[in-house]
Amino acid sequence: MIKIDYRDARPIYEQIVDGVENLALRGALPAGSQLPSVRQLAMELSINPNTIQRAYAELERRGVIYSAKGRGNFISDDTAALRQRRLDEIAAQIHTLAVQAHMLGATDEQMRRWLEEGEEKA
Repeated sequence: MIKIDYRDARPIYEQIVDGVENLALRGALPAGSQLPSVRQLAMELSINPNTIQRAYAELERRGVIYSAKGRGNFISDDTAALRQRRLDEIAAQIHTLAVQAHMLGATDEQMRRWLEEGEEKA
């Protein structure tokens, strides 16, 4: 289920993209699953169909979904590549944060402890 948070600073279409991508990565939307039509999802979420169309276009650009003319939109079979791309993005963010933390005087031990605390919360 995709939830829209109107207090979120991100545009609604990005929230939809993230929601579908996360559902696909977790396996809640398995490869080959058909997504609701643009009109159907727009009605379910009470938002403009153009917003759904923009989200679907971005999902297709990212390789999360594919479109079958006349049949609809489906979750891509290549979730492994999607998962790896997401992990690469996270690794780059962690690297940037680690450099900043070192510049502020954080030790390797402190950063290890932060990672361990994050694991415990997950």
